[in-house]
Parts: sequence; structure tokens; C-alpha cells
Amino acid sequence: MAGDTLSSTDYIKHHLQNWTWGQHPDGTWGFAHSAEQAKEMGFWAIHVDTMLWSILLGVIFLWMFRKAAKTATAGIPVGFQNFAEWIVEFIDTSVRGSFTAKNNLVAPLAMTVFVWIFLMNLMDLVPVDWLPSLAQWVGATFFGADPRHVYFKVVSTTDPNATFGMAFAVFFLVLYYSIKIKGIGGFTGELTLQPFSSRNMVIQAIFIPINFLLEFVSLIAKPISLALRLFGNMYAGEMIFILIAIMFSGGIVIGAFGGLLQLGWAIFHILIITLQAFIFMTLTIVYLDMAHHEH
Repeated sequence: MAGDTLSSTDYIKHHLQNWTWGQHPDGTWGFAHSAEQAKEMGFWAIHVDTMLWSILLGVIFLWMFRKAAKTATAGIPVGFQNFAEWIVEFIDTSVRGSFTAKNNLVAPLAMTVFVWIFLMNLMDLVPVDWLPSLAQWVGATFFGADPRHVYFKVVSTTDPNATFGMAFAVFFLVLYYSIKIKGIGGFTGELTLQPFSSRNMVIQAIFIPINFLLEFVSLIAKPISLALRLFGNMYAGEMIFILIAIMFSGGIVIGAFGGLLQLGWAIFHILIITLQAFIFMTLTIVYLDMAHHEH
């Protein structure tokens, strides 16, 4: 896909559009051929590229660490075993430093969240045109599709559906353990009896709706902040890569300058993709720790 076949605006829109499958207004099911058609499909439409890459990278993560566990030796670790043990030790240190209760689910969950999100973020370092162009070629060659109607986003974390899905999964665990550890009464008390309290029953009754409003907003903000922080940072990073890619159609000089910018941004972006995975993992641990303790 080159900038000489699309305007800059169309090029950006094409790269930011998901490969969408759903029900058309006429009742038939199929893939959307434009952003307008994808919008008409509504809530139940599926972003096929997001599902494909998130599941594929999840399978790769499980396969790699399973292989490392099966081939582990008691001696000095080498190769990928060394890397896997370093990841496990890093996760163990993070959990021990932030989670003060006892729950055997937290460490495996933290490692899954960190590695899975890191792998999805890592796809942002693949040149923006390589895989979409390959998808266009496959669509045109084997399925007779118009290349302009073939969409293929490879960075799952630039899709808010993926980030909100992970954030809500963590949120449901927080609710589950909050009720399991504290009971319905204890969890309800946290939402209604703080931060304002009084020994006077009348004043306390007045404080309850105020407390509930404040605590409910704080509770709901957890999954929203988890999802939007990851999505916003990765979406912005992908947008910068797309804008730099447009420079390659501006001639040799501008293209060479764009190449330097792309290299510099890719090196800096390695820090961003790692940091975003670490932040999501750390907040997951902290939120679950809060769910295990009375306030």
C-alpha cells in the first residue's frame, strides 16, 4: 500500500480501520468494505484482525513458556530458559512488592498480562505497510477483493475493544474477590461508609449517598483508566508511525529523513511498549491487593 494510490487522509483512515465482520443493515452477514459499513454493523460486529492477532500472540506466549518449562534443567539456564526464568523472577518480585495477601492466581495472572500485552504492543514495531500490504495481496489474489477494501490492523492494543476487554476481566476479578473476602456487607460498607462518616445516625444517612457516589466513581475509574491508558499510548504511537510512513512518498530527501525519524521513534517506542505492559500489570496487582483488604 503506497501513498501514491491514496491521499494522506485516506491512507491514515485505511490504516486505522479494523477488519470488521458483522451483520449488514439488509440482514446479511459479511465483512465491511468501508468505515461506514463497519459503523452500521453496530455493537455486535467483530474486529477480526484484533481477535486474530491477540489469540495468535497468546498462543505463542503459552507455547514458548510451556516449551521453556518442559526443557528446563537444574543447571545454569541458557537460551530461552534463561529469559523465561528472568521474566518469572521479575514478575515474582513485582507481586511480592505490591501484593500483601495470599492468592495463587495473582502471579500467573500478572505474568500473563505482562507478556501478552508486551507481545501485542511489540507488533507496533513492524513497519506499518508490511502486513497490511500482504493482506491486500492475499485478498486481491485469492479472493478477488478490492485492495482498498482490505483492512488489517496488527496492533491489537490500538483497538479499545481489546484494552477494555482485558480491563473488564481484571475489574470482574476485583469485584469477585472484594465480595469473597469482605462479604457483601463489607464491600457495601466500603462503598457507602467512607470517606465521610459520623456517629450521628441522621448525618451518616445523609453521607451514604455522597460516599456511594464518590466510591462508585473511584471504582468505575479503575477499568476505564486501565483500558484508556494502554489504548491511548499505543494508538498515538501507531499514529506517529503512520505519519512518518507518509513521508516516504515525498521524495528521496524527505523519505530519508522519514527513515531516520522512524528509526529514532522505534527505538524510543521500545520503552513505551514495555512500560505500558508493566503499568497494566502493576495496577492489576495493586487493584487485586486492594480487593483483599478492608479499608
